[in-house]
Amino acid sequence: MQIILLEKIINLGQLGDVVKVKDGFARNYLIPQGKAKRATASNLAEFETRRAELEKAQSDALAQAQEKAAKIDGMMLQITQKAGVDGKLFGSVTNVDITDALKAQGVEVLRSMIRMPQGPIKTVGDHPIKVALHADVVATVTVSVLGEQ
Repeated sequence: MQIILLEKIINLGQLGDVVKVKDGFARNYLIPQGKAKRATASNLAEFETRRAELEKAQSDALAQAQEKAAKIDGMMLQITQKAGVDGKLFGSVTNVDITDALKAQGVEVLRSMIRMPQGPIKTVGDHPIKVALHADVVATVTVSVLGEQ
């Protein structure tokens, strides 16, 4: 399916690009989320009239993400979990726990912004975690997991 991107999407394209994607990806994710429209003649014409407005909105979102990244980059979060004597946790530290810890510090982020490529944290210690605030802005937060008996 041919679509017009209404915002920058990682590994897909920039604002205004006409790209071909699988039908399900377009119908189930991009179009309902407002990230794309079908590439018809009328939608192309409508996009060109709204192009400046969409570019301004995207630059505002980028500026807000950079401001938030400057606030949280290098931040240290302490999360306490029950742990055994060998340093393994009974359970794990997930993106929900990290989101709650950031909220306690006064920073609102979505759960989907937390990037944990190795999965949930299951050991005591310091772990660097990336927070993708925008397609172009990624901040690093150190999560210090403390064990309690």
